[in-house]
Amino acid sequence: METTTERNTATFTHLSALSQYIIPFGNYIFPILIWTSGKDKSEFVNHHGKETLNFQLSLLLYSLVLAIIAIPILVFTIFKNIPFQKLIHHHDFVFNDFTFGDNIGIITIGLVCVFIFFGLKIAEFFLIINASIKASNGEKYKYPLTIPFIK
Repeated sequence: METTTERNTATFTHLSALSQYIIPFGNYIFPILIWTSGKDKSEFVNHHGKETLNFQLSLLLYSLVLAIIAIPILVFTIFKNIPFQKLIHHHDFVFNDFTFGDNIGIITIGLVCVFIFFGLKIAEFFLIINASIKASNGEKYKYPLTIPFIK
C-alpha cells in the first residue's frame, strides 16, 4: 500500500502537466522534476512519472504529425490562389478565382487535422484529471494511446 506522500507525489506529477497552459513546456519540465525526485524512492511514483511523460511525449508526436499535414495544406491553398504577377505590378493583395469547390477536398483534410488537434487537447485535460484522481486513490493508471518512450 502506498503512503500518502507517494500518492500526493504521483498526483502532482500528473497535475503538473497542466502547467503548459501557464508556462511553455511546463508539461515536460515539471513532471520531469517531480518524477526524478521520487522515482528511486517509490515504484508507485516511478510508474506515474513514466506514464505522465510518455503521455505528454505521445501527444507531442501526434501534434507534430497533425501540424505536418495541416500547415502545408494551408500554405498551398493560400499561395495557389495569389496572382504574384499582379501583386508585383499593382501592389494589390487579391485572391484570383478562389472557389471552395476547387479546394474543398484539401481544405477538409486541413480542417479535420485542426479538429483532431483540439480534440486531443480537450481529451488531454480530462485524462490528466482522471489520472490524478486515480493516483490520489492509490491506483495505477495507464493513459490510452500512449507510446512507451520511457520504460
